[in-house]
Amino acid sequence: MSGAISNLEKIAIVRALPGLGDFLCAVPALRALRTAFPQTKITLIGLPNSQSLGARFEQYIDEFVALPGYPGLPEQPANLEALPEFFEHLRSRQFDLAVQMHGSGIVTNPLTLELGAARTIGFFQPSQPCPDPASFLPFVETEHEILRYLRLLEFVGIPASDSEMEFPIADADRQEFQTLSQIHGLQRYACIHAGASVPSRCWSSDRFAQIAEYLSQRGWQIVLTGTCAERGLTESIARLIKAPTINLAGRTSLGTLAALLEGCKLLVCNDTGISHLAAALKVPSVVIFSGSDPQRWSPLDKQRHRSIVPPASVSDVVEQVEFVLQQESLYVA
Repeated sequence: MSGAISNLEKIAIVRALPGLGDFLCAVPALRALRTAFPQTKITLIGLPNSQSLGARFEQYIDEFVALPGYPGLPEQPANLEALPEFFEHLRSRQFDLAVQMHGSGIVTNPLTLELGAARTIGFFQPSQPCPDPASFLPFVETEHEILRYLRLLEFVGIPASDSEMEFPIADADRQEFQTLSQIHGLQRYACIHAGASVPSRCWSSDRFAQIAEYLSQRGWQIVLTGTCAERGLTESIARLIKAPTINLAGRTSLGTLAALLEGCKLLVCNDTGISHLAAALKVPSVVIFSGSDPQRWSPLDKQRHRSIVPPASVSDVVEQVEFVLQQESLYVA
């Protein structure tokens, strides 16, 4: 522990990553901050497309501020004209603590330090100078994304041992799902999610079809999920499956997708946002890693969620599907 922190009125958090998984992996640290400082105003600075997620986690986030990009950040082009006013406004807020929760800090440490907080904590690339040994830890590339930020908080004296993920589902989300469920007669179903935010993370669609066929032959309804852009992918998979399928790609909001997963007995997917959503909802899953690091991104519960690394054969996935379903029967019992 170094330089314990207390008596904070205003905290700023910088995490300008675009993905659902990126956001959900930060939730345990957000919860730890709220638990330690229940009266503190917590401001999350992120990309505009994360604003609705920030609103969903209003129990941990009091305010969302959209970042107008920043030089060197690939996620969004920098609006150089807007940045001076942006930083001037945030400096005037006089944050007590700024937390850099975005990568190794090569780009985001200067960004976070621009906020002018009384104290800034975060990570630094070991090959680069450390901004402050009492406030910054070396960035370990293979460290799990959830545990990384809990370790940072513990380092500065903030209790942060709870690594459980979560995702709030609103009544409206469940109502929308009930409508879908009645339309399609959903009962005992498994979800197949063959897409990913990055194409290199995708397992082959014909193999996903074989997994769906295997499950359908054992009496499972098959629900195909995905984005609007992945509708063609799910239709091609549906054509390869002899049994009827329910193709909901592009037909659900994020909240409705969460409610769909909540009633699901199994998810088979690539390493993408829905795998983290399943982990947050404790939905049994088999996650196939193709172009990302399972040490950093796989679910922490290794019994309920099984991660498979390349080369992944259909038989490998079937083996893990059976393992997960057996484990889930023990949970239910």
